[in-house]
Amino acid sequence: MSTTIAPEQIERIVGNQHQDPFQVLGSHPIERDGKTSWVVRAHLPNADAAWVILPEERKEYPMQSVHHPHFFECQIDVPELANYQLRVKEGDRDRVIYDPYTFRSPRLTDFDIHLFAEGNHHRIYEKLGAHPTQLNGVRGVHFAVWAPNARSVSVIGDFNHWEGGEHQMGKRGNGVWELFIPEIGMGERYKYEIKDQSGQICHKSDPYGFEQEVRPQTASIVSDLDTYTWHDQEWMEQRRNTEPQEQPISVYEVHLGSWLHTGTENPPEIGQVVRVSQKPEGRFLTYRELASQLIPYVKYQGFTHIELLPVAEYPYDGSWGYQVAGYYAPTSRYGSPQDLMYLIDQCHQNGIGVIVDWVPGHFPKDSHGLAYFDGTHLYEHSDPRRGEHKEWGTLVFNYSRNEVRNFLISNALFWFEKYHIDGIRVDAVASMLYLDYNRKADEWLPNWYGGNENLEAVDFLRQLNYLIFGYYPGILSIAEESTSWTMVSRPTYIGGLGFNFKWNMGWMHDMLDYFSLDPLYRRYYQNNVTFSIMYAFSENFMLALSHDEVVHGKRSLWEKMPGNEWQKFANLRCLYSYMFTHPGKKTLFMGMEFGQRKEWNAWDDLDWGLLQWELHQKLKRFIADLNQLYRSEPALYTQDFSNEGFEWIDCNDADNSVVSFVRKAQASDEFLVTVCNFSLQTHSNYWVGVPQAGFYKELFNSDATEYGGSNQGNQGGKWTQQWWSNPNWPYTLDLCLPPLGVLILKWDKD
Repeated sequence: MSTTIAPEQIERIVGNQHQDPFQVLGSHPIERDGKTSWVVRAHLPNADAAWVILPEERKEYPMQSVHHPHFFECQIDVPELANYQLRVKEGDRDRVIYDPYTFRSPRLTDFDIHLFAEGNHHRIYEKLGAHPTQLNGVRGVHFAVWAPNARSVSVIGDFNHWEGGEHQMGKRGNGVWELFIPEIGMGERYKYEIKDQSGQICHKSDPYGFEQEVRPQTASIVSDLDTYTWHDQEWMEQRRNTEPQEQPISVYEVHLGSWLHTGTENPPEIGQVVRVSQKPEGRFLTYRELASQLIPYVKYQGFTHIELLPVAEYPYDGSWGYQVAGYYAPTSRYGSPQDLMYLIDQCHQNGIGVIVDWVPGHFPKDSHGLAYFDGTHLYEHSDPRRGEHKEWGTLVFNYSRNEVRNFLISNALFWFEKYHIDGIRVDAVASMLYLDYNRKADEWLPNWYGGNENLEAVDFLRQLNYLIFGYYPGILSIAEESTSWTMVSRPTYIGGLGFNFKWNMGWMHDMLDYFSLDPLYRRYYQNNVTFSIMYAFSENFMLALSHDEVVHGKRSLWEKMPGNEWQKFANLRCLYSYMFTHPGKKTLFMGMEFGQRKEWNAWDDLDWGLLQWELHQKLKRFIADLNQLYRSEPALYTQDFSNEGFEWIDCNDADNSVVSFVRKAQASDEFLVTVCNFSLQTHSNYWVGVPQAGFYKELFNSDATEYGGSNQGNQGGKWTQQWWSNPNWPYTLDLCLPPLGVLILKWDKD
C-alpha cells in the first residue's frame, strides 16, 4: 500500500523527532475529484495490528503498516469523521482507545503563552502541568510542559508502558509542548521523556505537577486540587482585614518528619509522665494524624502560627526539604495534597496560622528535576559563576529569564491560593541578593555596573512581594536575610524589597553569644544585650531561634546555657522572657519550649521522654504562660516597629548585668515595665524608674516556683515612691530582682 505522506515524515515520527506530530498523526481530510475522504494515521509502538472503529456505523476498518511495522494508516471514504476509536492488538491483548491526535485542546491559548513569555501569567499552573478535563465528551488529561530547546517531548506512564513513542507532544509558541491523552485520569503516574538536540533522552518529573510518588520513586501523579472542600472562610475573611504588624505573632517552627513518629505516645500535658516506645515500625505521622496531635499541642502552648520546614516535594530526607524537586507538589511522605489541605484547614479552624518555608534561591541537581531540563541550562544559569552554589551542591535560578520568574512567582501564589497558607518564609535571601555569596574572588561575575548585587534577583523579589500582597492582604512574607541590605521589609514603592518581616539574625547571634557566657563575665558584654535596639526599628524584625541554631555541632539551646541544671533552665527562661518583651515578632524551633537537651536530629523524634522530669514540664508551662501573656498585652506587640513603643529605663547597669525598659501600647496609655537580671545574684532594694505613680502589678516572674525558679519576687507588685534625684523618671519601684530572672510589671491605672 502506498502511503499518503512522505517517508521522511514517518521516520521523524517513528524516531520521535517530530515537533508537531499532529501534522502527521490523527485524521486528515483528502480531497479527490470533489469528494472528501479521510486518512487516519497512528504510531503504535507495541501494536501487531490496528483497526479504525466508527462507533456510529459499527464498522471496523483495518489499518496497514506503511514504511514501518508500527506506523499504521487507513483511508476511509466518509464525508465526516467524528470521534473514531482505534482497536489495537498487542500480542494476546486487544484494547480500544481514542486517538489522542484527534483532540486539539483549547486549554492553553495563545494569550496564555504570551503572558508566560512576558513572565506575567500569575496562574500558569492552571495551564501547564497535568489537568483532568473533558474534550468532545471524552474524559482525559491535558499535559503541557515548557521545554523550548528539546528536539521532542513525550508523555510516558503506566498507560503506555513508559515508552515515549506513543504519546508524542506537539510544540506550541515559546517552546510549550502539549497533548491531551484520552481515557486516563486521577492517580495516573507519569513523566516527560525529553530528547535533546544531540539525541540524548532523559525522563523528568513535571515541574508543575501537583503530586509525586513517595521517594525514592520520582514520577508525577495526576491530581485534581479542587476536590477538597474548605471550612476556613471565617479565618480567611478575618485575615484579609488584619494588619499583621500590629498583631501578636509567635511562631512554632516545625519539621514534620521529626516532631513525632508513630511509636511515641502523644506529647503530654503538664504533669503527665511520658512513655517512649521504641517500636521498629515507627513511621512518619501523616498530615491528618498531625492535625489531631500537633494542633492541640500548639494551641495549648499558645503559639499563633506554625511554620513548616519546606513541604514541597524533595528527594533526600536529610535536606529537611531545602532542596526542592517538586515546587507544586506537597511532599507525599506525609500523605496526599488533600491531606495537607486538611491539616491547614484544621489549623485555621483552631485559630492557628500556617507559614511555609519557601526556597526560590536554588534547586538540586537530581536528574529527574529542573536541572538541565531540556538538554540546556533552562532554569539555571549556564555559567557556574552565576548558576551554581558549590558549597550546597545546588543550582541557582536564572532570574533574568521571564519564564523562570513566572514559574517561581506563580508557585508562591499557588501555595496561597490552593493551600490557603498564611505566609512564606523565604529561605537564604542573602544568597539571592549577592553574586559573590559564599564564592571566592574568581568564582563569581559582577553585574552590569561592576557590583556584587544580583539585580535580577532584586527585581524578582520586589515583583513577588508586590503581587502576593496585592492578591492576599494580611499574609506574611518573611525574609531570612543575614546581611545589612537596606529596606528588606519596606514597601516596593519606596525602593524596598517588599517583605513585611525580616529575621533579626544579629539579635540572635548577640544573644546566644551572651547567654553562653558564665554570668560572672556578662558585665563585660552588656552591649550584646542592648545593641539590637540601636537598629531595631530600621526593619520589621522577627526574633528567631530557629533550627539552624541547634544543628551541625552547635548544640541545643539547653546545652549552650552555662552552669548547673537549675542555672541552665533559669538562663533559658531569661532568654525567652527577654525575647518576648523585646520589640519584634517571635519564632521558636520545636523542642526549645521544653528544653530539648540534645542537638536536633532530623532522623529522630524530639526527646519527649524529658517531660517525665519536673524542670522540663515546668519550662513547657512557662512557654505556654509566656505566650498567653504576650498575646494578652497589646504593649508587647502593637508597636513592635516604632520607637514610640519602646524606651530604655536603664541599659547601663553592666556591673549588675541588669537592663530595664518600658513597652507601650498603640493608641493607649497602657505600658509594661520589664526588668531583666542576667546575673546569678539576687538584687534586693533595686530601684527602677517608672513614668507613672501608683501600683505596679507583677504580671510575670520567670523565677516563680511553678516555672522551676527560686520564687523570689515582689509579692504580687509594688507601689511607687517619689524619686527626686532622677530627672528622667519621677517615680521609682523598690524591687527584689531574682537571680537569672525577668520581671514584667503593669501599671494599674485604676
